Amino acid sequence: SKESLDYYTPVDWYNGGMEHTTLHLLYSRFWHKFLYDIGKVPTKEPYQKRTSHGMILGEDHQKMSKSRGNVVNPDDIVRDYGADTLRCYEMFIGDFRSTAPWSDEGVKGCRKYLERVFNLYDLVEDGDEYTKEIEILINQTIKKVSDDYESLKYNTAIASLMSLLNEMRNIGKITKKDFKTYLILLNPVAPHLTEELWEEIGFESELNEASWPIYDESKLEYDSIELPVQVNGKVRATIKIAKDANQEEAVTSAENDQNIQKNIDGKEIFKVIYVPGKILNLLVK
Repeated sequence: SKESLDYYTPVDWYNGGMEHTTLHLLYSRFWHKFLYDIGKVPTKEPYQKRTSHGMILGEDHQKMSKSRGNVVNPDDIVRDYGADTLRCYEMFIGDFRSTAPWSDEGVKGCRKYLERVFNLYDLVEDGDEYTKEIEILINQTIKKVSDDYESLKYNTAIASLMSLLNEMRNIGKITKKDFKTYLILLNPVAPHLTEELWEEIGFESELNEASWPIYDESKLEYDSIELPVQVNGKVRATIKIAKDANQEEAVTSAENDQNIQKNIDGKEIFKVIYVPGKILNLLVK
């Protein structure tokens, strides 16, 4: 009906396999344009965006086929490692549009990652604020993961979540707010595990009904940075200074560092090369 055409077209996003692109475009775009030319559909294009996802090859880097004996049965992966592990691995295997070979070791790695997420439960303490030590990293991760999901960069989104997990484990404790945000960000990747942890910790309602976290623009950058300091071109120390420190402040901080003092003691600094936020090089003789 005209009402249905007006309501449903154009399609927001049409995705298909890379190997089917030619025929899919013929079926969808060519015929739609023909129908538009004869006045049967209301839009020139059938969809606003089209993407093609890459193919997953066998471990031998060949296209999966029964004749090659390199087919992976997803039911076996779900049975041995769980559906969340399969989902996580397929999103982490590589860029959405790129071809990538299957790896049993990669599956095991994703399983270990999800086990470490499960063990985060033991580090949770009461608290409705982000842990200070990782507050900026959490806001950076919210922004990174949100942007990456929208642009189909699932692999780098998961990599960011893995990095945040490492930092949480390093500090040895996290607040309920830290944990809540982490579970929401991971939910599209591992819906079963995160929903179970959400219920176990006692958060309200169900995770899939939770609001997506919003990052704080003012907490995306650190006030201080770690600056490598070279003496005659060789890195001798790393100092912590304000991110907007000028050359004089950077040199003063460097001269107060014991390792730098040992390398410049009794020598004259005849030139300073300072690239703010990057490097400080003291040339001595």
